[in-house]
Amino acid sequence: MRREQVMRELNVLRCLQHPNVVGLLDTFETNTSYVLVLEMADQGRLLDYIVSWGNLTEEKVALYLRDILEALHYLHTCRIAHLDLKPENIVVEQASAHSVVKLTDFGDAMLLSSSPYIHPLVGSPEFSAPEVVLGEPVALTSDLWSVGVLAYVLLSGASPFLDESVEETCLNICRLDFSFPGDYFGGVSRAARDFVRLLLHSEAARRPSAQACLQGEPWLHPRVASGLARLDTARLVAFIERRKHQSDMRPMDNLRAFLRSRLLGKA
Repeated sequence: MRREQVMRELNVLRCLQHPNVVGLLDTFETNTSYVLVLEMADQGRLLDYIVSWGNLTEEKVALYLRDILEALHYLHTCRIAHLDLKPENIVVEQASAHSVVKLTDFGDAMLLSSSPYIHPLVGSPEFSAPEVVLGEPVALTSDLWSVGVLAYVLLSGASPFLDESVEETCLNICRLDFSFPGDYFGGVSRAARDFVRLLLHSEAARRPSAQACLQGEPWLHPRVASGLARLDTARLVAFIERRKHQSDMRPMDNLRAFLRSRLLGKA
C-alpha cells in the first residue's frame, strides 16, 4: 500500500468513532513502514464467522446487514464513501452476549464533495457498482450497491454477477444481468429478494440511502424478518475458498473502453 493511501486512511479513521466501525487505537512509523493499530475483531471476518457457527437464517442475515447499514449511515452523514465494501472488509467482534459486525479497511474511502470523483477500478470488480466499473462519478449510494451484492451472497452463497472472466463479470454488472435461481433461493423469502433488487439498481440516484433502508425496509427488522428456516452455508465455504485464491486484478482504462464499446454494440 502506498504511503499516500495509508495517510488518507489514517486521516479518515481519525475522524471516525462508531460502534460498527473498527477504531484506530494508535500509529507508529518505522524506517520502512507506517503502522496503524486498529481495534481487534476477535471473531474474524464475517463469512468465516458465519460458516463456523452455521445455523444461518434470514433474520440473522438482516441483523448483520443492519450493522453494516448503521456504519454506512454514519459514514455517509460525514460525506465519506467507503468504496471497497466486500466480505473481506467486514469483521465481527463478540461484545458480551451478542456479536457486533464492523466495517474496516478505509484505504479506498473518500470524502465526497461537490466535485465529481472517479474511483480507480482496483482488485476484483465483483462488488463494484456500475459507475465504478465504467469510470463514472461515484456517489454515497455506490456503497449501497455493494450491500446488495453482499446480501445476495449471504442469502445464497453465490455471487450475482460473477462470470468466467473479469470482462464478462463487468458486463453483467453494467447490464444488471442477475437472477434468483430456484436451487439457490428456493427457501428465501420474496421480501429478501425484493430488498436485493432495491439496492441493485443501475442508477446510483435511484438506490435508497443507508438511512432509508434502516427506517423503511421491514425485512431488515426482526419482528417481520421472515425466513426462520436455515439457509444452506455450504456454498459460502466454496465462496470463501475461491476469494482466498483470487488474484488481485487491476483492470484499467483499457477495460473500461472495452466495456463501453460492448455496451454500445460496437464489438
